[in-house]
Amino acid sequence: MSNTGMIRVGVEICTNQLKAVAVDHGGKLAATRSIAFDPAEETAQQVKSLIGGLKKDVGDFDRLGVAVPGLVDQGTHRVAFSAHIPEHSNVDLIKEISSATGLIVSIENDANSAAYGEFILGAARGTNNFFYATLGEGVGGAFILGGEIWRGASGFAGEFGFVPINSEGMRLEEVASTENIVRRTKERFHQDSTSSLNALDEEAITLDSIIRAASEDDDFAQMMLERTGVYVGTAVASVINLLNLEMVVVGGEIMDAKKLVLDAIIERARELSFAPSFAAVSIVEGQLGEFAAATGAALLADQ
Repeated sequence: MSNTGMIRVGVEICTNQLKAVAVDHGGKLAATRSIAFDPAEETAQQVKSLIGGLKKDVGDFDRLGVAVPGLVDQGTHRVAFSAHIPEHSNVDLIKEISSATGLIVSIENDANSAAYGEFILGAARGTNNFFYATLGEGVGGAFILGGEIWRGASGFAGEFGFVPINSEGMRLEEVASTENIVRRTKERFHQDSTSSLNALDEEAITLDSIIRAASEDDDFAQMMLERTGVYVGTAVASVINLLNLEMVVVGGEIMDAKKLVLDAIIERARELSFAPSFAAVSIVEGQLGEFAAATGAALLADQ
């Protein structure tokens, strides 16, 4: 049976993985799939392989939304810059994926996609003005203002990772991305002989191992995650003070740490925000988890 027009499908391209979702018109995830991704190989053929598997689950569909980790030029609909997958700046992804799959393809920045997913189906349902922050491989952000993605003058609004957080100009991504949380932890973990992380080889320390140690009451791991929350909260306060938003939604890999990071974000934002603006905002965890960007891309493909 064909599901053309009934199912909306989105794919998120990550540096080492492709994630796909199918969303039915009731707003439920009908299927999810993930496969390994190699940026050195042709992206379109890898997307085609993923989509082929998804069609076995949900039937035919005619549109595909793609979320990418990079700046998307709204005039050309091409990736203008991608720090994590620079290969995408040299190709017309829409043309190549459409040619490979036979689908009508749209493309959007991953943070914008995730924000839209949270807006329609997740934590920000019922709001009109909110900021979305994603903390993972990179640090990104997106605004929904007046119920629409706000892209700025040239389409590049929401570059949260570039927000400076101290007088020396250190940017948030330099301390709050997955890679930099791990780096900061490795630089210090030998100083705390009581930390369970000392039982690991330095190369074996990952964000997952830090979060796991913190969940098992490792004081050092908890401190490193809480400090990350303080850095993020410092940047979030700037957003709150400037825009007086209803909500800030935080997603991404770091949210596996749950309240440990979120509470630190909230407390730091409280300290640095204009009190009436802070009183009006809710700072919450995203609800769509690892498939937020793919879900938003699917919803945007319908427009």
